[in-house]
Amino acid sequence: MNISLLAIRIGIDPDMIEVGTFQLTWHGFLTFVAVAVAVFLVARWGKQQGLNVDSVYSIATWCIVGGIIGSRLLHVVDFWNDFYRHDPIRILQIWSGGITIYGAILGGFLSGAAYMVIRNHPRFLATWNKIFKGAKLEPAPLPSIGRLADIATPALLIAMAIGRVGDVINGEHVAKITDLPWGFVYTHPESPSNLVHGFGASHPAVVYEMLLDLAVLGAVVAMRDRLRPYGMTFALYLGLYSLGRFFISFLRTGPPPMDQEWAIGLNEAQFVAIAVMAVTIPLLAFKAQLVRVGGPRAARRRAAASDRADPGESG
Repeated sequence: MNISLLAIRIGIDPDMIEVGTFQLTWHGFLTFVAVAVAVFLVARWGKQQGLNVDSVYSIATWCIVGGIIGSRLLHVVDFWNDFYRHDPIRILQIWSGGITIYGAILGGFLSGAAYMVIRNHPRFLATWNKIFKGAKLEPAPLPSIGRLADIATPALLIAMAIGRVGDVINGEHVAKITDLPWGFVYTHPESPSNLVHGFGASHPAVVYEMLLDLAVLGAVVAMRDRLRPYGMTFALYLGLYSLGRFFISFLRTGPPPMDQEWAIGLNEAQFVAIAVMAVTIPLLAFKAQLVRVGGPRAARRRAAASDRADPGESG
């Protein structure tokens, strides 16, 4: 066990509120705050760019549902043999912990994109209006998938950084031992890092990831008006985050339900990162185009022209 006198000590109780059987962790509370902030920012920025705010909220609802399902699904796949194969009912017990950021990102995107594709599809509208004659649906003023994804990208990174604050407090992402002066020592007995390392100092891997989130945020903000077509800013975000997350994950360790090796020394998050990079890097290399930035007025003209040429827009 490595005990560093220079290490940063965190003794906060991982449970923010505990009343009877009700338990609210710092991670859970800050995750809620992060989602609320992301939805607020996307709605605000979308309105500034002429999007219908009610449509943005409708899409966000499906993104949240898909994010919850996706985050839980990847966790269950990762620990199927350890926990869920012999007790499948635990799959539904999401309040007991077990979510993944990759599952939330990808599940939220796929769910929101599916809603946007289906909602205005002529066959869906015809079927709905035939069955529910008293609640007729008209085409909704939805943006294109790529355009909304680009608008949402900075908000997602801000939300991810907020969520990582909860991880830092809880100490639930156990990292490898270090003798570096910025190592973290979790002194609260209920902290997962304390249960694994005791008073040993470990890498603040979630802080590294928070810094990664902020670095990627800076990159996408700098490039968001220079990358076309729509969707390339979102692809840049996924690619950069996946590259950083792949290497940071080497610092993660710990017994289940923490990070565990899948194969060839890599864990689930690293395999997902490789898969994401395998899609986003060729996409950026062969499809993304750099455009000149000519000020806000020129940017608005380009956006309007792109909207007229984008068959995904409706309304």
